[in-house]
Amino acid sequence: MNAIMPYVFPVLFALVIVALLPLVAGYIVLVERKVMADMQVRLGPMRVGPHGLLQPIADAVKLLIKEDIIPENADRLLFWGAPLISVTAAMLALAALPIGPFFQIADLNIGLLFILGISSLGIFGIVLGGWASNSHYSLLGALRSAAQLVSYETSAGMAVVGALLLAGTLSTRGIVQQQSDSGVWFIFAAPVGFFIYLVASIAETNRAPFDMPEAESELVAGYMTEYSGFRWALYFLAEYTNMIVVASIATTLFLGGWLRPFANTPAFNFFDYLPPLLMLWVAGYCFRRTPKQPVAVQKMFIAAVGVLCIAVAGILIMPMAAPSGSFLASSKPGIHGAFWFLFKVGAYIYVFMWLRFTFPRYRFDQLMRLGWQFLVPLSIVNVMGIGIGLALHRELNWPAAPSLLLGVAITLGVAAYLLSAAEKHEHPRVGEEEETPVDA
Repeated sequence: MNAIMPYVFPVLFALVIVALLPLVAGYIVLVERKVMADMQVRLGPMRVGPHGLLQPIADAVKLLIKEDIIPENADRLLFWGAPLISVTAAMLALAALPIGPFFQIADLNIGLLFILGISSLGIFGIVLGGWASNSHYSLLGALRSAAQLVSYETSAGMAVVGALLLAGTLSTRGIVQQQSDSGVWFIFAAPVGFFIYLVASIAETNRAPFDMPEAESELVAGYMTEYSGFRWALYFLAEYTNMIVVASIATTLFLGGWLRPFANTPAFNFFDYLPPLLMLWVAGYCFRRTPKQPVAVQKMFIAAVGVLCIAVAGILIMPMAAPSGSFLASSKPGIHGAFWFLFKVGAYIYVFMWLRFTFPRYRFDQLMRLGWQFLVPLSIVNVMGIGIGLALHRELNWPAAPSLLLGVAITLGVAAYLLSAAEKHEHPRVGEEEETPVDA
């Protein structure tokens, strides 16, 4: 029995993630549609359930019963297995991510390296799916995705290296602990690195404005053109799971992981009351909207959502009200830590949505130029700047803040030069254009 116990909680955590992730991905889609509707002065999905809250369930049922079509000349084995590769790699990457100090499937000393390695395998599912479809549109989308991943994985990796220099460990738990010990989130020590990772993570997950592999105006649906029904849903699940993975990596590396704002400052302990107050506010909103629902079933459903929010608020309050030294009091870091971690991940994903509805799609040449001529050089200089700052701090005993600020200033100077060079390339001055030889 004692030999089995160490594996019980990791298995339970894995089952929770596998069971809840499709539901979470479906509701992220609903939130995205609602945010898009709000930005476009619309209501979004409103028909299925109160305020459209049951729309993801309807979408899932539709995809499950939809006809599954395989092209006649497709490689059936690869066509069937490619979506499984993408969704498996995306889910497996979550194994080493700590959702709070207690909820983690595997605490690896090379956790971040494991996450980056496994999540990079998802591209095989996209490439194989595009090739196996025996379609020009699918193949072009797959090739675009491969080129895009290679271009932006480099800059994302260098941005991660900058954060690793500050943390001194590859353990995801150790990275958060280092931010707790120093009292500074790494987004403040390496803001340029965070910006590079943000842009690169959008490109890696094929999100707009970098959604070239599935550009509907050019490639119908890219590598997913020939997919339908459940297999299409697997690709969709993989994309949104990858969004959660990159948001979790950014939260762990740059945003303090499960730490609340100013975790080491007693004057800001009032932040501990924010999670239950937020849930109570959501519950009050649900109860206020309940009488306005047109159907009795919808009234019951939205009232049940309000009761659920009250229950979650109670769970968040109990550790704070429990006697010091009790089991409930000791569970506070885990419960509140999970809340703050998920809150930061949600905010990061909201930025993804915001950018999607703000910027038009890039051309492919613009995408490649941004990756290779701006982000890759900038990420290398960012690592050098952080290294210079750490060397000044550790070897010459300079104060930490001025040393790192010097590195940030060097990186920003290089960024300004790269932007100036790109501007001159895009819009040369009159008289500086190259003359085109004319045949006599």
